[in-house]
Amino acid sequence: MENGDKREVRVWCDGCYDMVHFGHANSLRQAKALGDKLVVGVHNDEEITKHKGPPVFTEEERYKMVAGIKWVDEVVKAVPYVTTLEILDKYDCDFCVHGDDITMTADGVDTYSIVKAAGRYKEVQRTAGVSTTDLVGRMLLLTRQHFRRGEFEYDVAKEHSSTMGQDSSAKSPWTGCSQFLPTTQKIIQFSDGKPPKPGDRIIYAAGSFDLFHVGHLDFLEKARAQGDYLIIGLHTDPVVNRYQGSNYPIMNLHERVLSVLACKYVSEVVIGAPYNVTNDLMDHFKVDLVVHGKTPILNDENDADPFAVPKQLGKFMILDSGNDMTTEKIVERIITNRLKFEQRNIEKEKKELKVWQYLQDNVKSTNQIIVEH
Repeated sequence: MENGDKREVRVWCDGCYDMVHFGHANSLRQAKALGDKLVVGVHNDEEITKHKGPPVFTEEERYKMVAGIKWVDEVVKAVPYVTTLEILDKYDCDFCVHGDDITMTADGVDTYSIVKAAGRYKEVQRTAGVSTTDLVGRMLLLTRQHFRRGEFEYDVAKEHSSTMGQDSSAKSPWTGCSQFLPTTQKIIQFSDGKPPKPGDRIIYAAGSFDLFHVGHLDFLEKARAQGDYLIIGLHTDPVVNRYQGSNYPIMNLHERVLSVLACKYVSEVVIGAPYNVTNDLMDHFKVDLVVHGKTPILNDENDADPFAVPKQLGKFMILDSGNDMTTEKIVERIITNRLKFEQRNIEKEKKELKVWQYLQDNVKSTNQIIVEH
């Protein structure tokens, strides 16, 4: 302690952070709450391929995505797959935090065994209903079932809702996780909850922001630079499916809300925003400028330009993010390497089931000892 000031608590997290989603963000949010500064280590492509199989994103893309999460203070590149005491000490971190799922090396060793044994490990609750494995599965299945949640909410659905496009044969309690259930509490936890200040220049952008990726991140950084307060309008799943087709969106509206809210450039999100940017919307949010990326703009169902109003007001701008990544390109990566990713998912589940069985057997043994005594 110096001058009576409390020592800063530094928290360490590490991982692959491949296809960064709101589950990763929620884990990092919880980790940040345990200290003052959050340092996140990200494995490089070589380490991930060795222990887990090929990543979807490159290491540079993954470093950028983690740095864009609002709770992250520092990013450390190319950290070892097994967390050591040396790396915690090197970055002056008090302890390591991870979700309550299992992470193992290629040899089936718990990657956090060293820090656990030293008492420098804490666990946070993983977000049920989403994982990189699950998202890859949704893309491989090429169905629309993952975003259909009932005919009253979405008129496109006459079929029964399923488990978010997951493989129903999944047995692992982590890979075969339960359907994500959104709550207002979760949205509050992700939101800054801060209204614009008087005089703030307010920027508005709308879209699907599906499988939140580096292209979105670079666009949002450029959008935020146009003003002080960035509002993102997220279209409903049927609307997204109308202009993107196939099995899009891969992530449903509630998942996309949390993914976008986790971005440090975003101030507020409009859930289920209208496709047409109307005068009412512009007035309600006091929008100074509407921006859109260089992706094609589809007219609405009445063949009208959805940005006609802001264009007439002289409040519309096309932004070049400088990044040509799209959700479609991510899906192409998955489909191109379909066999590799399918095998990766199978191998991951095998390892998880082995550990799960071991944990269950240990619980049974412990219970037996208690009964006998």
